Amino acid sequence: MPIRPITFARADGRMRSLACGALGVLATALGQKYSLAHAAEPAEAAPFPEVVVTAPLPGSDLQLDEVPGNVQRVTAAQLDQAKARDVSDALNQLAGSVNINDTQGNPFQPDVNFRGFTASPVLGTPQGVSVFLDGVRVNEAFGDSVNWDLIPSSAIASLEVIPGSDPVFGLNTLGGAVAVTTKRGFDSAGTVIESHGGSFGRRVAEFETGGHGERLDYFLTGNLFDENGWGEHNPTRVRQGFGKVGYRDHHDDVTLSFTYADNRLEGNQTLPRSFLSDPLQSYSWPDSQTDRMAFVDLNASHSWADDWTVAAKAYYRKVSTGVLNSNVNNNYDPAMPLGAGNEPTGNLIEGIDQYRPGAALQLTGRSPVAGHRNTLIAGVSYDRGTTNFQQLNQQAGASRDTSSSAPVILGTLLHATNRYSGVYFTDTFGLTGRVYINFSGRYNNAAVTLEDRLGTALNGDHSFNRFNPSVGLTFNPTRALTLYMTYDEGMRVPTPVELTCADPNAPCSLPNAFSADPALKAVVAKTAEFGARGTLLPGLTFSAAIFRTNLDNDIQFVSSGGGATSSGFFENVGQTRRQGVELGLDGKAGAFALSAHYTYLAATFQTPLVLSSPNNSTATALNCRSCAEIQVMPGDRIPGIPRHIVKLRAEYAATRYAAGLNVTGQSNQVARGDENNQDVNGPLPGFVLVSLDARLDISSSWHVFARVDNLFDRRYFTFATLGTNVFTAPGNVFDPTGTTWRSEQFRTVGAPRGAWVGVELRL
Repeated sequence: MPIRPITFARADGRMRSLACGALGVLATALGQKYSLAHAAEPAEAAPFPEVVVTAPLPGSDLQLDEVPGNVQRVTAAQLDQAKARDVSDALNQLAGSVNINDTQGNPFQPDVNFRGFTASPVLGTPQGVSVFLDGVRVNEAFGDSVNWDLIPSSAIASLEVIPGSDPVFGLNTLGGAVAVTTKRGFDSAGTVIESHGGSFGRRVAEFETGGHGERLDYFLTGNLFDENGWGEHNPTRVRQGFGKVGYRDHHDDVTLSFTYADNRLEGNQTLPRSFLSDPLQSYSWPDSQTDRMAFVDLNASHSWADDWTVAAKAYYRKVSTGVLNSNVNNNYDPAMPLGAGNEPTGNLIEGIDQYRPGAALQLTGRSPVAGHRNTLIAGVSYDRGTTNFQQLNQQAGASRDTSSSAPVILGTLLHATNRYSGVYFTDTFGLTGRVYINFSGRYNNAAVTLEDRLGTALNGDHSFNRFNPSVGLTFNPTRALTLYMTYDEGMRVPTPVELTCADPNAPCSLPNAFSADPALKAVVAKTAEFGARGTLLPGLTFSAAIFRTNLDNDIQFVSSGGGATSSGFFENVGQTRRQGVELGLDGKAGAFALSAHYTYLAATFQTPLVLSSPNNSTATALNCRSCAEIQVMPGDRIPGIPRHIVKLRAEYAATRYAAGLNVTGQSNQVARGDENNQDVNGPLPGFVLVSLDARLDISSSWHVFARVDNLFDRRYFTFATLGTNVFTAPGNVFDPTGTTWRSEQFRTVGAPRGAWVGVELRL
């Protein structure tokens, strides 16, 4: 089936037509002989035997033909075949509507975008996707960021992408949720030892073992990842460990898991276009982040009468992060002598300790109601986050290498507390054996308290509460087809880092440099989706969805310019919109398998805005005499989001060997700072990448595998921002006079071709 780009010239009409058509089909179905009197009759054999997650805690799954959404599922077998490096790599390879912005230049620190919403490890990036590990929300307390390096890939049993603003998954679920489930000994018995290496000095060793008795089980895994990096300043060191023990009988299931990580990640930063003749270099360096985590998670459930289950969870998660960020000093004055107090570069040194205790209780019931099939899930949760943040400043002279022995000066000492509580429910009721209606809702209460330990400027108390509803309908006219429609509302509240960096008169340099904390409003998402999935031919399934998400009070990071390309502030920008079409095709015939996914995504501003953007070539004074501002109009594209995403995978799996081909492509995207889409540099070009993977079974125990990324060594870029290049003197050194400084588009260079070979022993 050829995949054709779909424009949205008449998007509103199409959505109305599809909505009317879906309602008409459902009305017809309800008027047929499938009356309520026959609702208890079993439906024909469902073409979708899979079950998918519909609420955070384990055990809250439904059959796919009852779920009103385009849920995507990736299994451990798929992860193993593709040799995905981590969750972000797996989503980029195997999930539709996902693209990557590698803003940091490190393989474990990409921004993962789904339907135009972000789950990013970069503190201060506006987030819109919630991520769960065994039911624990792992968006960090301080900025809702997601540290992908803290989720061990070898521990993953499956991951699911749940689209939309499903309120059941709580705060930050604006565009979707990612639910990661870990392995246990009952399902992953045996021992696997794996090692691989190759390009960029990569050396990886993994170990996992699991087993079980009649009622007890265990699973243990560890990962060691070392890489010199493909650039001059982006080495990586990852140390991960995960263990789980459990007890299970007919009525009870208890697991206790522990996750540990100790990682050091360095990145390349973005490069001005004038530097791109040497893509291995960094604009300034060093830039490093260390993450250390200890995470304990206890889950217990009890079922009775085979229809009702109560599940409980308690967890404690501690993450300590250290950041060294090389920066250009935006306060440098060329009219003053260069020297102490007026040095053009400096370092931000940050320590962030985050403590996260939490608990949840959930009831699941599958008893029929008045003879109709019914699944009820209801729960309560409480999450507390405590953050101790300190930031120190260090002068570093005029070199691009900001290594410095100058004294450090304490600039910020902040204590922040998040208290999030919620009550939620979701009920799926079988109107007939073919039609299911779902009602869901969640009441969120959130409080954020800021305490300035050096004064009072950062003090603040902020509270937010809202009930978010959802309603959905699925119709299965035949065994081979499911139609659905759904409407969701979700929310996210401003994070401490956003609340303390919201003053345009005192912009922050990310990860952050704090100032006052004017109030920001909570973001509210409203999503409508219509879709279909089913079987076209034996072994050939399809999915199609049309969706629209409107955000009220969206929060965006607004660039303020200067030599620090990440300098700016957070602001409510009114209404924004993400709307699009998803098409998927998956087929299998004998040893051959094919997967194709296409997404058209229009992410636009919907409210007229005047934004600061000094490095935009069209900037002028609009609201003030000395400002460099741009006028953003409804329909202008949101930066960092491509309109077209294509993913193709072909695989051949014989008895003793397998080979796969991946093709990923995306169209151009707008640079940050070009919110009016008129900067002279234009958009960042799109790209197409090809990768290969292969596996050979030497025996039942020994296996050899290989992977090649960017097969044709394509030069490509994943992210762009506008900034001022101050290293413009001969030899790309600092110009102290400022006369040759120039506004440029800065780009993140994608990794060149890389190849890795490994061996695996399975016992």
